[in-house]
Amino acid sequence: MELTFNRNQALDLLKKYNQEPFHIRHALTVEAVMKEFADELGYSEDRDYWGLVGLLHDVDFEKYPDQHCQKAVDILKEINASNEFINSVCSHGYGICSEVKPEHEMEKVLYACDELTGLINACALIRPSKSTKDMKLKSLKKKFKSLNFAAGCDREIIKNGAELLDWDLNNLLSSTLEHMKTTEDNINEELEKI
Repeated sequence: MELTFNRNQALDLLKKYNQEPFHIRHALTVEAVMKEFADELGYSEDRDYWGLVGLLHDVDFEKYPDQHCQKAVDILKEINASNEFINSVCSHGYGICSEVKPEHEMEKVLYACDELTGLINACALIRPSKSTKDMKLKSLKKKFKSLNFAAGCDREIIKNGAELLDWDLNNLLSSTLEHMKTTEDNINEELEKI
């Protein structure tokens, strides 16, 4: 998987279309989790690609929520993103705002962990520590089952993502939580600089 731009260009593009700290944090979180999954699943040579797909997956969402995954096509062309990269970004919205089906394992991981990272972050925000680092899987599973909590996080997408990957839901929850714990400090440091 070849990149036609670098991370600085990707970050500049993200910040051009996203100013809300929530959206920036989500983008950085999905980037970090995607890199961790690349390493875990044997795609270390493509970890930067996986990460940048994660970083830019919602590039159009803040300014164009009604055209999510459609506006991304033109926005990503601003940094000469390849059609393959654009398709990977758009695949996370499959069945909701995109017709691009996740095919590659990386696209399936993005589809599965996008909503899940949002749910885990919401769980962290109600903890006294405001952190994932002391969160237990049991606590996450309880919040996952509580449909009134973080109601905007679509549990069906998370379940469908696990099925797409042919993973047990508990494994997806556990791995994503662990990856967020591992990368939380780096994300917080980067957010302070933005």
